[in-house]
Amino acid sequence: MEISSNLTLEILNQPFLLEKRIDLLIAVKKTGSISKAAIEVPMSYKAAWEAIETMNNLSSTPIVQRETGGVGGGGTKLTPYGENLINTYEILKSEQKKFLENLSQRTDINTGTLKDIRRLSMQISARNQISGTVELITNGTVNAEVYIKLKSAYTIVSVITNTAVSNLNLKIGDEVVAIFKSNTVLVTTDMSLNISARNKLQGKVDSINKGEINSELIIDIGNGDKIASIITSNSIDTLNIKSGAQVCAVIKASDVMIGK
Repeated sequence: MEISSNLTLEILNQPFLLEKRIDLLIAVKKTGSISKAAIEVPMSYKAAWEAIETMNNLSSTPIVQRETGGVGGGGTKLTPYGENLINTYEILKSEQKKFLENLSQRTDINTGTLKDIRRLSMQISARNQISGTVELITNGTVNAEVYIKLKSAYTIVSVITNTAVSNLNLKIGDEVVAIFKSNTVLVTTDMSLNISARNKLQGKVDSINKGEINSELIIDIGNGDKIASIITSNSIDTLNIKSGAQVCAVIKASDVMIGK
């Protein structure tokens, strides 16, 4: 029996670098274009953008950046950090191959164990996964408020149970991931709006993927942090939201989960 495994690097227990994403980064480096890179991998343009945004959000340093203007009209390229990640991944992949070949010669793995291994690579469907540092924990009778400082300098508040705080062994200074679904992110163009939701993060509309009923907004809140929001296409028209517009992403603290 031979043993094979995909190499996945994680940050804070969240999938960060997978083989498909590495292939995408290599294609971006080669083509200088997200759309061309997506064709080479292959994957959809939307999936390529989502993968890049996830990597940039989880990473402390941007991996991919866009350039505008110039003779070629701009494009997309890897940062020096992104290129170093590719090189590091290839070294790890080579060492992993040697390890698995050695393991295959000495081990017999039953089906049950294989199922357990696959379960370890499970990913979550929540669109927004943004890394940050715990700066404050306020415990109540049942729930706790956890304040997470993001790379963008914004602080996002999560309300979770005291039991969850204990199970995660959360402490001030811990690196964690704020996780929330895109359909829980409300969007307004009124920056002074008074609302009960704890999290109001201002940013610029990076892109709009408009559908017949719902649309996806990608909001850049600074320093590589981006938030995805699913709202109705009618709301896009009513609010007259365009690419580059200043908006505010509104998220209830109870909708923010924490991964560690």
